Amino acid sequence: MPFGEAARYWLELGLISFGGPAGQVALMHSEVVERRRWLSERRFLHALNYAMVLPGPEAQQLATYIGWLLHGIPGALVAGSLFILPSLLLLLLLSAVYAIWGQLPLLVSVFWALKPAVTAIVIQAAWRLGRRTLHNPVLLALAVLAFAGLTLFRLPFPLILLTAAVIGWLAARWRPQLFSPSRQASPAAPGQGAGTTVMPVAERLPLHGDATPTPAHARFDRRRLALILLAGFAALVLPLALVSGVGGWDGLLTTMARFFSRVAVFSFGGAYAVLPYVAQGAVEQHQWLSASQMIDGLALGETTPGPLIMVVTFVGFMGGWNTALATLDADATTSLAAGTTSLAAAATALPLAVLAALTVTWFTFLPSFLFILAGGPLVEASREDIRLSGPLTAITAAVVGVIANLAVFFAGHVLWPDGAGGGFDPAALALMAAAVVALLRWRWPVLRLILTAALIGAGRQLAIWAGLLG
Repeated sequence: MPFGEAARYWLELGLISFGGPAGQVALMHSEVVERRRWLSERRFLHALNYAMVLPGPEAQQLATYIGWLLHGIPGALVAGSLFILPSLLLLLLLSAVYAIWGQLPLLVSVFWALKPAVTAIVIQAAWRLGRRTLHNPVLLALAVLAFAGLTLFRLPFPLILLTAAVIGWLAARWRPQLFSPSRQASPAAPGQGAGTTVMPVAERLPLHGDATPTPAHARFDRRRLALILLAGFAALVLPLALVSGVGGWDGLLTTMARFFSRVAVFSFGGAYAVLPYVAQGAVEQHQWLSASQMIDGLALGETTPGPLIMVVTFVGFMGGWNTALATLDADATTSLAAGTTSLAAAATALPLAVLAALTVTWFTFLPSFLFILAGGPLVEASREDIRLSGPLTAITAAVVGVIANLAVFFAGHVLWPDGAGGGFDPAALALMAAAVVALLRWRWPVLRLILTAALIGAGRQLAIWAGLLG
């Protein structure tokens, strides 16, 4: 399979990967397993299981893993980078618009319509992943318990993860067949003759099937591992030394680099598991941005493609922006709360804001590449090892419950935007229900749903301006 074809797909995925990790995994499964036949179902789920247990954005790590399996280290770097590049560029643009012009009514209205659509995408993804993985009552029970643990008892995600892994390890020793992924049926159609030379894409044998040998570049090699670790160390230390030399060890960029390196290591369970830690450090400890700005950044992250943890790019941007504005005279800029910032102040603050955003992004995502490149060969060697497949299969089942919890979390904030004591938004409920029907019954692509929701939001604001809505 040509490298260029794979690169074009990863860029396309980065442009349309809305809906958070669940929606992104569903998009990858649809293309990589069902349409393009690059991986079999079992190999895809095995890679997904590994990405789920790692800290960091699992969908981006899954893309990196698949790129690595297909084309080695260059494939991993291209797949992982192109998956986040569109989101990075879009967030830099939106962050600049937000910082300079504040809360634009048209943008607020578009966000209002996008949030129910994003919630529907998460609901669809939980349904699709559950249908693929919860193939016995034990795994279904694990999903329900994970949902209850998060929703009712507010248990931390790492505890849910560890508990599922222990249950999977113990139960696999007792009933291994419950935790062994079922093999796919042969993709060839019944009666397919040996003389047939062309099969439909959906019926072709996977490029990397259940019985396909591990390619040479994906096998464990001590020398290759040492080189990867050395390169990773250099990629961490050299940029850290550079920003430290520019602004000092306690300067803004160096402090951000150290803090978000810790975020990358502790970010088990996806963005919503680590965002409270980010908010505590960025808002309360370092005061890089306000709590209100943090919430606005989360809304931007929800409505852009790529992993939701990309919201840290906004955090870095606003940290650099606010720090730069704080050094200016009070007369040089208007208050952010007033809605605009003077162009002179913006020109002064923008370079530091962009540099801070890029610094945060680099140190947040660097470990994700290292985890895949260093650990991938060991994961490939464990495909038939029930000692690992048991815990990983149990973790995948628990993740279905986690995604369902995320859907409930989104729905609560969408339907009651002002909190539990605020008013209910029936229009948001109607949009959410229509989006669920469009995805599950009409089979709408995610991009069509996102664009339709954005148009509805823009139309709503135009109607308000025209006096048709109050």
